[in-house]
Amino acid sequence: MPPAPIPDLTARQLQAVLAVADYGSFIAAAALMKTSQPALTRTIKRVEHLLGVALFERSTRRVHITAAGREFIAVAERMLNDLRITVRSMREIADEQRGQVIVSSIMSVANGTLPRIAALYRKDRPGIELHIREGVHGTVLEDVRSGLADFGISYVEDLPDGIDAIALGREAFTVVLPKHHPLAKRRTLPLAALDGIALVSLPNESRTRRIIDAAAAHAGIALRHAVTVTQFATTMSLVRAGVGLAIVPGSVATDLPHLGLVARPLTAPALRRELGVITLRDRSLSPAASGMLALLRRRFRD
Repeated sequence: MPPAPIPDLTARQLQAVLAVADYGSFIAAAALMKTSQPALTRTIKRVEHLLGVALFERSTRRVHITAAGREFIAVAERMLNDLRITVRSMREIADEQRGQVIVSSIMSVANGTLPRIAALYRKDRPGIELHIREGVHGTVLEDVRSGLADFGISYVEDLPDGIDAIALGREAFTVVLPKHHPLAKRRTLPLAALDGIALVSLPNESRTRRIIDAAAAHAGIALRHAVTVTQFATTMSLVRAGVGLAIVPGSVATDLPHLGLVARPLTAPALRRELGVITLRDRSLSPAASGMLALLRRRFRD
């Protein structure tokens, strides 16, 4: 048995039916629809003709809904509501495909995890102009607080008022060293094993450096910061050249074999930090920025 034909009804015709049902008056419904009463009457008659049933009973004072009308009105409301939701979703998708997103990130994430996430984001949204600013924790915080960045990726401990955080996960510190270094034979490295060994380190004002120095001071270990640099790429180059070893966040210690380097987990103590996305409280993200944030959370969770 072939399916019953679908009436050729428009969204405006459905709105007209609902307007008459809501107001119980063709005059009031016509005013709402910004049309004339005769035009609205023709619209309702057209719908009734297509359905083959009367939706309303007209009297001199009032319009009454028929039993068929009540059933159709319930369907019409669902159809229009579904259409509104779909149109809104399509507009959000369209908005997410264009615009600009500015992300401020601490250097370890900007050099480690973020490039792969950025590549995935750009693959699905080639129309988005993505700006990545990298710096130390204080720089990221100021970018977010000033409104320059849509959001930041940094440490989430002890944030100031007005800044909200979304946790991404914990990251452990690791030791990077040449694969032929004597300490490379060990599976893990306690902080004490680095006592007196030349290190390639970040500046004093970086949170990474402060975490490492605080742990060393607490353990009574004298770390030797032989060379200070501002970029992790430079750190890896100097370690490869044999200048010293480096203690870095785990996200930075990627793709090391082709550099002739290895990474060993830092133990005793095992240093970790809480990473997350920081946003300015009460600031709404654009659809494009929300899409980037959703991808970040999903990739870090995986």
